[in-house]
Amino acid sequence: MVSESSATKQRRREQLRDFLRTRRARLTPGDVGLPPAGTRRTPGLRREEVALLAGVGVSWYTWLEQGRDINPSAEVLEAVGRALQLSQPERAHLFVLAGLNPPPAQRVPESRVSAELQQLIDAWTPRPAILRDRYWNILAINDATRAVFGYDDSDQNCLITFFTNARYRGIHAHWERVAPTIVAAFRAETAHLPDDPELRRVITELTALSPEFAELWAQHDVAAPTQEVKAITHPSAGELYFDTTTLAVIDHPGWYLELYNPKAGTGTLERVDGLLAEPVWIPATSTPG
Repeated sequence: MVSESSATKQRRREQLRDFLRTRRARLTPGDVGLPPAGTRRTPGLRREEVALLAGVGVSWYTWLEQGRDINPSAEVLEAVGRALQLSQPERAHLFVLAGLNPPPAQRVPESRVSAELQQLIDAWTPRPAILRDRYWNILAINDATRAVFGYDDSDQNCLITFFTNARYRGIHAHWERVAPTIVAAFRAETAHLPDDPELRRVITELTALSPEFAELWAQHDVAAPTQEVKAITHPSAGELYFDTTTLAVIDHPGWYLELYNPKAGTGTLERVDGLLAEPVWIPATSTPG
């Protein structure tokens, strides 16, 4: 972590002390599979019980809870977190208070898109909106996305569509300039998942389908996603310009909402309104590009 002043370290240790005490106080021996040990003057587990459950010495755990400068390891903090039955956010908080970087959040099965989230995406119309996961798999879109970008049920992944769908590629005014930035952002976003099978699937499939992607991926460039202007040439609406913003869905780690806002002064909003009043654009069958 970033170097801290002595005063900051002291405040953090005081917070660590209070945090561990309150987590310990909310548990009973029965909660953690220990037999009752008679009347207790204060609620919760005793320090020696937490030490036993975590597999550490009583003195060491006492020093940790007192906020002493003992530099605990990540493995020991994991053990203490399990002993205290900490949630994922609480475990990350424990690491921060102890002066360590939190470990990556454990992946949990991602549920279906809720009706409320889909309603939000639909309400963004007449502006396009796309909900995707960390692999850039498409989870939900709205009618504006279908009309403006020509997305249909065959489009399952934003990155694969970008490189292999001929009609999607054809509407981008600056495809060749944008492509390296897209790949660099994807690498940066997925760098902490090197052994993830779904990530390997996307990369393997796209490498086989697109020599251009394979060449860019081999360059190992990384870039942070930024707000940008997306310029396209729609077959019936003409030139369209959107300011794009990507937002994280806080209660679904790894889900991202891409919002496209018609750029002011370009006439894009008026043309998109007219486009949505027309029959939905049925794109030609896509072919690898």
